[in-house]
Amino acid sequence: MGPLRIGIAGLGHVGAGLIELVQRQERLRLPGKVEITGVSARSQSRNRPVSTDAYAWFDDAATLAEDPNVDVFVELIGGSDGPAKFAVESALKAGKHVVTANKALIAKHGTALAALASEKHVDLLFEAAVAGGIPVVRVLRDSLAGVEVTRVSGILNGTCNFITSTMLDTGRSYDDVLAEAQKRGYAEADPTLDVSGMDAAHKAAILSAIAFSADLDFSKVAVRGIEEIGLMDLRLADRLGFRIKLIAEGVLTKAGVVCRVEPMALPLAHALAHVDGSLNAVRIEGDPLGAVVLTGPGAGSGPTASAVMGDVAKLFRPAIRNAFGRAEHHVAQPFVTGDNSEIAPFFLRVRLADKPGTLAALTEALAEEGVSVDKLLQDSADESGASPVAVVTHRCPRAQMQAAVNRIAKLSVSVEDPRLIRIEAAS
Repeated sequence: MGPLRIGIAGLGHVGAGLIELVQRQERLRLPGKVEITGVSARSQSRNRPVSTDAYAWFDDAATLAEDPNVDVFVELIGGSDGPAKFAVESALKAGKHVVTANKALIAKHGTALAALASEKHVDLLFEAAVAGGIPVVRVLRDSLAGVEVTRVSGILNGTCNFITSTMLDTGRSYDDVLAEAQKRGYAEADPTLDVSGMDAAHKAAILSAIAFSADLDFSKVAVRGIEEIGLMDLRLADRLGFRIKLIAEGVLTKAGVVCRVEPMALPLAHALAHVDGSLNAVRIEGDPLGAVVLTGPGAGSGPTASAVMGDVAKLFRPAIRNAFGRAEHHVAQPFVTGDNSEIAPFFLRVRLADKPGTLAALTEALAEEGVSVDKLLQDSADESGASPVAVVTHRCPRAQMQAAVNRIAKLSVSVEDPRLIRIEAAS
Protein backbone atom coordinates (compact mmCIF):
# COMPACT_ATOMS: atom_id res chain seq x y z
CA MET A 1 0.00 0.00 0.00
CA GLY A 2 1.42 3.36 -0.99
CA PRO A 3 1.24 6.46 1.20
CA LEU A 4 -2.09 8.24 1.62
CA ARG A 5 -1.56 11.72 0.22
CA ILE A 6 -3.38 14.54 1.98
CA GLY A 7 -3.80 18.24 1.29
CA ILE A 8 -4.50 20.48 4.29
CA ALA A 9 -6.42 23.75 3.90
CA GLY A 10 -6.33 25.89 7.05
CA LEU A 11 -3.20 26.06 9.20
CA GLY A 12 -4.51 27.40 12.49
CA HIS A 13 -4.17 25.52 15.78
CA VAL A 14 -5.84 22.35 14.46
CA GLY A 15 -4.00 22.40 11.13
CA ALA A 16 -0.66 22.83 12.89
CA GLY A 17 -1.61 20.05 15.29
CA LEU A 18 -2.37 17.72 12.40
CA ILE A 19 0.95 18.48 10.71
CA GLU A 20 2.72 17.75 13.99
CA LEU A 21 0.97 14.36 14.18
CA VAL A 22 1.99 13.53 10.60
CA GLN A 23 5.57 14.46 11.37
CA ARG A 24 5.70 11.98 14.25
CA GLN A 25 3.45 9.32 12.77
CA GLU A 26 5.99 6.55 13.38
CA ARG A 27 4.83 6.69 17.03
CA LEU A 28 1.15 6.42 16.11
CA ARG A 29 -0.90 3.35 15.17
CA LEU A 30 -1.89 4.30 11.63
CA PRO A 31 -2.54 1.47 9.14
CA GLY A 32 -0.18 3.04 6.62
CA LYS A 33 1.96 6.07 5.91
CA VAL A 34 0.42 9.54 5.57
CA GLU A 35 2.12 12.05 3.30
CA ILE A 36 1.31 15.76 3.09
CA THR A 37 1.52 16.83 -0.55
CA GLY A 38 0.17 20.37 -0.22
CA VAL A 39 -1.03 23.00 2.22
CA SER A 40 -3.05 26.20 1.95
CA ALA A 41 -3.87 29.13 4.24
CA ARG A 42 -4.54 32.85 4.08
CA SER A 43 -0.92 33.74 4.82
CA GLN A 44 2.21 31.80 3.93
CA SER A 45 4.51 34.04 5.97
CA ARG A 46 2.65 33.71 9.28
CA ASN A 47 4.73 32.31 12.13
CA ARG A 48 3.53 28.78 12.98
CA PRO A 49 4.61 26.20 15.59
CA VAL A 50 5.43 23.69 12.83
CA SER A 51 7.37 24.07 9.61
CA THR A 52 5.50 23.85 6.30
CA ASP A 53 8.58 24.44 4.11
CA ALA A 54 8.65 20.85 2.85
CA TYR A 55 5.12 21.01 1.42
CA ALA A 56 3.83 22.55 -1.80
CA TRP A 57 2.04 25.83 -1.05
CA PHE A 58 -1.34 26.68 -2.61
CA ASP A 59 -2.75 30.19 -2.32
CA ASP A 60 -6.18 28.87 -3.27
CA ALA A 61 -7.77 26.06 -1.23
CA ALA A 62 -9.96 24.90 -4.12
CA THR A 63 -6.90 24.45 -6.34
CA LEU A 64 -5.34 22.29 -3.64
CA ALA A 65 -8.60 20.32 -3.38
CA GLU A 66 -8.45 19.48 -7.09
CA ASP A 67 -4.73 18.72 -7.25
CA PRO A 68 -4.04 15.24 -8.76
CA ASN A 69 -1.40 14.57 -6.09
CA VAL A 70 -4.02 14.75 -3.31
CA ASP A 71 -6.03 11.67 -2.32
CA VAL A 72 -7.72 13.24 0.73
CA PHE A 73 -8.64 16.89 1.14
CA VAL A 74 -8.61 18.06 4.77
CA GLU A 75 -10.66 21.23 5.30
CA LEU A 76 -9.81 23.20 8.46
CA ILE A 77 -10.69 26.68 7.21
CA GLY A 78 -13.98 27.10 9.07
CA GLY A 79 -17.18 28.94 8.25
CA SER A 80 -20.40 27.61 6.78
CA ASP A 81 -19.94 29.24 3.38
CA GLY A 82 -17.27 30.98 1.32
CA PRO A 83 -13.88 29.37 0.66
CA ALA A 84 -14.51 26.35 2.90
CA LYS A 85 -17.72 25.32 1.15
CA PHE A 86 -16.34 25.96 -2.33
CA ALA A 87 -13.15 23.98 -1.61
CA VAL A 88 -15.03 21.00 -0.16
CA GLU A 89 -17.40 20.95 -3.12
CA SER A 90 -14.42 21.15 -5.49
CA ALA A 91 -12.74 18.21 -3.78
CA LEU A 92 -15.85 16.03 -3.87
CA LYS A 93 -16.54 16.86 -7.53
CA ALA A 94 -12.93 15.91 -8.31
CA GLY A 95 -13.48 12.51 -6.67
CA LYS A 96 -11.45 13.22 -3.54
CA HIS A 97 -12.28 11.99 -0.05
CA VAL A 98 -12.91 14.88 2.34
CA VAL A 99 -12.17 15.15 6.06
CA THR A 100 -13.39 18.27 7.85
CA ALA A 101 -13.67 19.69 11.38
CA ASN A 102 -16.15 22.32 10.18
CA LYS A 103 -19.35 21.92 12.22
CA ALA A 104 -21.04 25.02 10.77
CA LEU A 105 -20.50 23.76 7.22
CA ILE A 106 -21.89 20.30 7.99
CA ALA A 107 -24.85 21.65 10.00
CA LYS A 108 -25.88 23.99 7.19
CA HIS A 109 -24.87 22.10 4.02
CA GLY A 110 -24.23 18.55 5.24
CA THR A 111 -27.17 16.96 3.45
CA ALA A 112 -26.17 18.35 0.05
CA LEU A 113 -22.49 17.58 0.58
CA ALA A 114 -23.29 14.01 1.66
CA ALA A 115 -25.36 13.53 -1.50
CA LEU A 116 -22.50 14.83 -3.64
CA ALA A 117 -20.05 12.49 -1.88
CA SER A 118 -22.37 9.53 -2.50
CA GLU A 119 -22.74 10.50 -6.15
CA LYS A 120 -18.95 10.59 -6.57
CA HIS A 121 -18.42 7.40 -4.49
CA VAL A 122 -16.11 9.10 -1.99
CA ASP A 123 -16.21 9.53 1.79
CA LEU A 124 -17.11 12.72 3.65
CA LEU A 125 -15.91 12.39 7.25
CA PHE A 126 -16.37 14.90 10.08
CA GLU A 127 -15.58 13.24 13.41
CA ALA A 128 -13.68 16.36 14.52
CA ALA A 129 -16.73 18.58 13.97
CA VAL A 130 -18.46 17.31 17.12
CA ALA A 131 -17.01 17.07 20.63
CA GLY A 132 -13.33 17.18 19.65
CA GLY A 133 -11.55 14.15 21.03
CA ILE A 134 -14.70 12.12 21.80
CA PRO A 135 -15.34 9.68 18.90
CA VAL A 136 -19.10 10.17 19.11
CA VAL A 137 -19.84 10.49 15.37
CA ARG A 138 -18.31 7.13 14.58
CA VAL A 139 -19.83 5.49 17.66
CA LEU A 140 -23.30 6.80 16.83
CA ARG A 141 -23.11 6.09 13.09
CA ASP A 142 -21.26 2.76 13.15
CA SER A 143 -20.88 1.15 16.58
CA LEU A 144 -24.50 1.83 17.61
CA ALA A 145 -26.05 1.05 14.23
CA GLY A 146 -28.01 -1.72 15.96
CA VAL A 147 -29.64 0.69 18.42
CA GLU A 148 -32.96 2.46 17.88
CA VAL A 149 -31.95 5.82 19.33
CA THR A 150 -34.64 7.84 21.10
CA ARG A 151 -32.56 10.72 22.42
CA VAL A 152 -29.07 12.11 22.14
CA SER A 153 -28.05 14.89 24.52
CA GLY A 154 -24.99 16.35 26.11
CA ILE A 155 -22.61 19.10 27.04
CA LEU A 156 -21.18 20.06 23.66
CA ASN A 157 -19.47 23.38 24.33
CA GLY A 158 -16.43 23.45 26.62
CA THR A 159 -16.44 27.25 26.85
CA CYS A 160 -19.94 27.39 28.35
CA ASN A 161 -19.27 24.46 30.64
CA PHE A 162 -16.07 26.06 31.91
CA ILE A 163 -17.86 29.35 32.58
CA THR A 164 -20.84 27.94 34.50
CA SER A 165 -18.85 25.42 36.56
CA THR A 166 -16.09 27.91 37.40
CA MET A 167 -18.58 30.60 38.40
CA LEU A 168 -20.23 28.18 40.84
CA ASP A 169 -16.92 26.87 42.22
CA THR A 170 -15.28 30.27 42.72
CA GLY A 171 -18.16 32.69 43.20
CA ARG A 172 -16.80 34.94 40.45
CA SER A 173 -18.89 36.86 37.92
CA TYR A 174 -19.73 35.81 34.38
CA ASP A 175 -17.55 38.54 32.85
CA ASP A 176 -14.58 37.67 35.06
CA VAL A 177 -14.71 33.94 34.25
CA LEU A 178 -15.26 34.63 30.54
CA ALA A 179 -12.07 36.73 30.55
CA GLU A 180 -10.19 33.79 32.11
CA ALA A 181 -11.63 31.41 29.49
CA GLN A 182 -10.32 33.72 26.76
CA LYS A 183 -6.91 33.90 28.43
CA ARG A 184 -6.72 30.09 28.61
CA GLY A 185 -7.75 29.73 24.97
CA TYR A 186 -11.13 28.13 25.80
CA ALA A 187 -13.01 31.11 24.33
CA GLU A 188 -12.40 33.24 21.27
CA ALA A 189 -11.83 37.00 21.43
CA ASP A 190 -15.45 37.22 20.22
CA PRO A 191 -17.16 34.45 22.24
CA THR A 192 -20.62 34.96 20.76
CA LEU A 193 -20.73 31.68 18.83
CA ASP A 194 -20.03 29.76 22.04
CA VAL A 195 -22.01 31.59 24.72
CA SER A 196 -25.05 32.10 22.47
CA GLY A 197 -25.40 28.32 22.13
CA MET A 198 -24.89 28.39 18.36
CA ASP A 199 -21.72 26.26 18.43
CA ALA A 200 -23.49 23.56 20.46
CA ALA A 201 -26.51 23.83 18.16
CA HIS A 202 -24.41 23.00 15.09
CA LYS A 203 -23.12 19.89 16.85
CA ALA A 204 -26.54 18.85 18.16
CA ALA A 205 -28.02 19.10 14.66
CA ILE A 206 -25.29 16.88 13.24
CA LEU A 207 -25.71 14.23 15.95
CA SER A 208 -29.50 14.33 15.56
CA ALA A 209 -29.25 13.81 11.80
CA ILE A 210 -27.10 10.72 12.37
CA ALA A 211 -29.07 9.35 15.34
CA PHE A 212 -32.49 9.51 13.70
CA SER A 213 -31.70 9.24 9.96
CA ALA A 214 -33.16 12.74 9.85
CA ASP A 215 -33.20 15.32 7.09
CA LEU A 216 -30.98 17.94 8.67
CA ASP A 217 -32.71 21.33 8.78
CA PHE A 218 -30.79 23.74 10.98
CA SER A 219 -33.52 26.38 10.70
CA LYS A 220 -35.71 24.22 12.98
CA VAL A 221 -33.15 24.11 15.83
CA ALA A 222 -34.11 26.20 18.88
CA VAL A 223 -31.10 27.92 20.47
CA ARG A 224 -30.68 29.66 23.82
CA GLY A 225 -27.29 30.36 25.37
CA ILE A 226 -25.88 31.17 28.81
CA GLU A 227 -25.55 34.96 28.51
CA GLU A 228 -28.40 35.54 30.98
CA ILE A 229 -27.30 32.94 33.54
CA GLY A 230 -25.89 34.68 36.59
CA LEU A 231 -24.08 33.57 39.73
CA MET A 232 -27.33 33.97 41.66
CA ASP A 233 -29.06 31.40 39.43
CA LEU A 234 -26.23 28.90 39.78
CA ARG A 235 -26.06 29.26 43.58
CA LEU A 236 -29.80 29.02 44.19
CA ALA A 237 -30.06 25.98 41.91
CA ASP A 238 -27.14 24.37 43.73
CA ARG A 239 -28.80 24.89 47.11
CA LEU A 240 -31.89 23.15 45.75
CA GLY A 241 -29.86 20.20 44.48
CA PHE A 242 -29.33 21.12 40.82
CA ARG A 243 -26.50 22.09 38.49
CA ILE A 244 -27.26 24.40 35.59
CA LYS A 245 -25.59 23.27 32.36
CA LEU A 246 -25.97 24.24 28.71
CA ILE A 247 -27.51 21.08 27.25
CA ALA A 248 -27.86 20.29 23.56
CA GLU A 249 -30.32 17.57 22.62
CA GLY A 250 -32.15 15.81 19.85
CA VAL A 251 -35.33 13.94 20.76
CA LEU A 252 -37.45 11.70 18.56
CA THR A 253 -41.14 12.61 18.82
CA LYS A 254 -44.22 11.46 16.91
CA ALA A 255 -43.96 14.53 14.69
CA GLY A 256 -40.23 14.19 14.01
CA VAL A 257 -36.92 15.26 15.55
CA VAL A 258 -36.94 18.14 18.01
CA CYS A 259 -33.43 19.59 18.31
CA ARG A 260 -32.59 22.37 20.75
CA VAL A 261 -29.96 23.94 22.96
CA GLU A 262 -30.80 25.59 26.28
CA PRO A 263 -29.63 25.86 29.90
CA MET A 264 -31.14 23.04 31.96
CA ALA A 265 -31.14 22.27 35.68
CA LEU A 266 -29.73 18.79 36.26
CA PRO A 267 -30.31 16.90 39.52
CA LEU A 268 -27.03 16.02 41.23
CA ALA A 269 -27.67 12.33 40.44
CA HIS A 270 -27.75 13.06 36.70
CA ALA A 271 -24.92 11.55 34.63
CA LEU A 272 -23.92 14.97 33.24
CA ALA A 273 -24.28 17.05 36.43
CA HIS A 274 -20.65 16.64 37.47
CA VAL A 275 -19.03 17.07 34.06
CA ASP A 276 -17.15 20.29 34.79
CA GLY A 277 -14.49 22.55 33.32
CA SER A 278 -13.95 22.41 29.57
CA LEU A 279 -14.96 18.74 29.27
CA ASN A 280 -17.69 17.59 26.88
CA ALA A 281 -20.05 14.65 27.36
CA VAL A 282 -22.63 12.96 25.16
CA ARG A 283 -25.45 10.70 26.39
CA ILE A 284 -27.09 8.36 23.87
CA GLU A 285 -30.35 6.61 24.78
CA GLY A 286 -32.09 3.87 22.83
CA ASP A 287 -33.39 0.34 22.60
CA PRO A 288 -32.01 -2.22 23.40
CA LEU A 289 -28.94 -0.31 24.65
CA GLY A 290 -30.44 1.72 27.47
CA ALA A 291 -28.01 4.61 27.80
CA VAL A 292 -24.30 5.22 27.34
CA VAL A 293 -22.27 8.33 28.21
CA LEU A 294 -19.08 9.35 26.41
CA THR A 295 -16.88 11.97 28.10
CA GLY A 296 -13.66 13.71 27.12
CA PRO A 297 -12.00 16.89 25.90
CA GLY A 298 -14.26 18.71 23.48
CA ALA A 299 -11.91 21.27 22.00
CA GLY A 300 -8.30 22.25 21.56
CA SER A 301 -5.74 21.60 18.88
CA GLY A 302 -4.64 18.21 20.25
CA PRO A 303 -8.03 16.48 20.64
CA THR A 304 -9.41 17.95 17.40
CA ALA A 305 -6.30 17.12 15.37
CA SER A 306 -6.38 13.56 16.71
CA ALA A 307 -10.02 13.24 15.57
CA VAL A 308 -9.04 14.50 12.10
CA MET A 309 -6.20 11.98 11.96
CA GLY A 310 -8.60 9.23 12.99
CA ASP A 311 -10.76 10.02 9.97
CA VAL A 312 -7.69 10.14 7.71
CA ALA A 313 -6.63 6.72 9.00
CA LYS A 314 -10.04 5.31 8.13
CA LEU A 315 -9.47 6.26 4.48
CA PHE A 316 -6.72 3.73 4.01
CA ARG A 317 -9.72 1.41 3.53
CA PRO A 318 -12.60 3.69 2.54
CA ALA A 319 -16.11 2.52 3.41
CA ILE A 320 -17.83 4.84 0.90
CA ARG A 321 -20.87 5.13 3.12
CA ASN A 322 -23.36 7.97 3.42
CA ALA A 323 -21.78 10.60 5.66
CA PHE A 324 -24.72 10.49 8.08
CA GLY A 325 -25.13 6.71 7.93
CA ARG A 326 -28.38 6.94 5.95
CA ALA A 327 -29.53 4.12 3.69
CA GLU A 328 -32.46 4.04 1.28
CA HIS A 329 -34.51 1.67 3.45
CA HIS A 330 -34.27 3.89 6.55
CA VAL A 331 -37.32 5.79 7.75
CA ALA A 332 -36.34 9.42 7.17
CA GLN A 333 -37.41 11.69 10.03
CA PRO A 334 -37.98 15.43 9.55
CA PHE A 335 -36.57 18.12 11.83
CA VAL A 336 -39.53 19.86 13.49
CA THR A 337 -39.88 22.88 15.74
CA GLY A 338 -40.63 22.01 19.36
CA ASP A 339 -43.91 23.21 20.84
CA ASN A 340 -45.04 24.17 24.33
CA SER A 341 -46.80 20.88 25.04
CA GLU A 342 -43.65 19.42 26.65
CA ILE A 343 -44.27 18.40 30.27
CA ALA A 344 -41.48 18.81 32.84
CA PRO A 345 -40.70 20.31 36.21
CA PHE A 346 -39.15 23.78 36.08
CA PHE A 347 -36.71 25.94 38.04
CA LEU A 348 -37.94 29.52 38.33
CA ARG A 349 -35.85 32.38 39.72
CA VAL A 350 -37.38 35.75 40.47
CA ARG A 351 -36.37 38.89 42.39
CA LEU A 352 -39.16 40.36 44.49
CA ALA A 353 -39.50 43.59 46.41
CA ASP A 354 -38.70 42.98 50.08
CA LYS A 355 -42.08 43.76 51.60
CA PRO A 356 -45.07 41.85 53.03
CA GLY A 357 -47.24 39.87 50.63
CA THR A 358 -44.69 39.36 47.85
CA LEU A 359 -44.42 35.59 48.26
CA ALA A 360 -48.20 35.31 48.38
CA ALA A 361 -48.44 37.26 45.13
CA LEU A 362 -45.88 34.93 43.52
CA THR A 363 -47.56 31.68 44.57
CA GLU A 364 -50.99 33.07 43.66
CA ALA A 365 -49.77 33.88 40.13
CA LEU A 366 -48.46 30.34 39.77
CA ALA A 367 -51.68 28.84 41.15
CA GLU A 368 -53.83 30.88 38.76
CA GLU A 369 -52.09 29.14 35.86
CA GLY A 370 -52.36 25.72 37.49
CA VAL A 371 -48.66 25.44 38.39
CA SER A 372 -47.95 23.57 41.63
CA VAL A 373 -44.93 24.44 43.81
CA ASP A 374 -42.65 21.62 44.96
CA LYS A 375 -39.91 23.65 46.69
CA LEU A 376 -39.39 27.34 47.42
CA LEU A 377 -36.22 29.09 48.60
CA GLN A 378 -36.04 32.76 49.54
CA ASP A 379 -32.69 34.49 50.03
CA SER A 380 -31.96 37.65 51.97
CA ALA A 381 -32.62 40.98 50.29
CA ASP A 382 -29.66 42.45 48.45
CA GLU A 383 -28.36 46.02 48.54
CA SER A 384 -31.12 47.13 46.18
CA GLY A 385 -33.81 45.88 48.53
CA ALA A 386 -34.83 42.97 46.29
CA SER A 387 -35.05 39.40 47.53
CA PRO A 388 -34.04 36.49 45.25
CA VAL A 389 -36.56 33.65 45.26
CA ALA A 390 -36.17 30.24 43.61
CA VAL A 391 -39.07 27.91 42.93
CA VAL A 392 -39.06 24.26 41.84
CA THR A 393 -42.38 23.28 40.32
CA HIS A 394 -44.07 19.95 39.87
CA ARG A 395 -44.36 18.66 36.31
CA CYS A 396 -46.53 20.81 34.07
CA PRO A 397 -46.80 21.75 30.38
CA ARG A 398 -44.25 24.34 29.26
CA ALA A 399 -47.06 26.50 27.87
CA GLN A 400 -48.71 26.59 31.28
CA MET A 401 -45.42 27.47 32.94
CA GLN A 402 -44.70 30.21 30.41
CA ALA A 403 -48.13 31.73 31.02
CA ALA A 404 -47.33 31.83 34.75
CA VAL A 405 -43.97 33.48 34.05
CA ASN A 406 -45.67 36.13 31.92
CA ARG A 407 -48.12 36.79 34.75
CA ILE A 408 -45.31 37.06 37.33
CA ALA A 409 -43.35 39.48 35.14
CA LYS A 410 -46.32 41.90 35.32
CA LEU A 411 -46.56 41.86 39.12
CA SER A 412 -45.76 45.17 40.78
CA VAL A 413 -43.52 43.33 43.27
CA SER A 414 -41.40 41.71 40.53
CA VAL A 415 -38.10 43.62 40.25
CA GLU A 416 -36.80 42.04 37.02
CA ASP A 417 -37.85 39.51 34.40
CA PRO A 418 -38.13 35.97 35.84
CA ARG A 419 -35.59 33.32 34.81
CA LEU A 420 -37.13 30.01 33.68
CA ILE A 421 -35.06 26.82 33.29
CA ARG A 422 -36.32 23.32 32.55
CA ILE A 423 -35.39 20.62 35.04
CA GLU A 424 -34.02 17.45 33.48
CA ALA A 425 -34.99 14.09 34.95
CA ALA A 426 -32.25 12.26 36.85
CA SER A 427 -30.59 9.57 34.75
